[in-house]
Amino acid sequence: MTIRDDHALARDLAAEAGERLLALRTREGFDDPVALRKAGDEESHAYLMESLSRLRPSDCVLSEEGTREERLDPRRQSADRVWIIDPLDGTREFGDTGRSDWAVHVALWQRGPRRTTTGPRQTTNGQASAPASGDLVAGAVALPAQGLTLTTAPPPALPAAREGRIRIAVSRTRPPEFVRKLAYLVGADLVPIGSAGAKISAVLTGQVEAYVHAGGQYEWDSAAPVAVAQAAGAHASRIDGSPLVYNQGNPSLPDILVSLPDLAPTLLAGIRDAHR
Repeated sequence: MTIRDDHALARDLAAEAGERLLALRTREGFDDPVALRKAGDEESHAYLMESLSRLRPSDCVLSEEGTREERLDPRRQSADRVWIIDPLDGTREFGDTGRSDWAVHVALWQRGPRRTTTGPRQTTNGQASAPASGDLVAGAVALPAQGLTLTTAPPPALPAAREGRIRIAVSRTRPPEFVRKLAYLVGADLVPIGSAGAKISAVLTGQVEAYVHAGGQYEWDSAAPVAVAQAAGAHASRIDGSPLVYNQGNPSLPDILVSLPDLAPTLLAGIRDAHR
């Protein structure tokens, strides 16, 4: 088993789950969006869990659609390899006709030292953050309705810097209030987009320059798109600049900043000012 194999597996699983979700949309239609969303969550989860159980039987899995007992299984904390998946990110958008801003997330966390290619990450008080016991090593985000799958190998090329106002992706339904102040401070426009995977992918494809969120999330909301973003060389951190750490006992990961790397210092400073 090689890391490259894991990249390909993440890509293939996310893409196939996405194709199944598109087929479900076509087959069921949108007359009952509640039933469609429920079926999408369940069918994609079942496919991914069966596939990982068969292809990576010794690995643990953390899934949004797992039971509470499965998500809090203590064996995950001592595992060397954990797949973190969101079978259908953007369930609301999936059930809305014409919407393409939903995704499938498949990421692999592996025990070991965190990447230190840019030195210790700094928190807002200037102290170096302690390394965690593992890191995201592979991942893929499928955007089935956009005909796109972004992966860690090869990662997407970051878009070139763009003149003009910064575009920040935010939640369609619950953008944090401080982001409006941030936009004023740094001269940015807010762009509502559905799922977290679609928002981070928008940074990587040049639709926006950044994504800021502080309204509450979990590890499965960001693991796969963050794996791809980091592989591409984008900035990804908590909104205070501290690292995004995965495979924790409590999978809550409530805030995130993903941006083109040159914009990160400006945005982090703006976030600090917006919270004052």
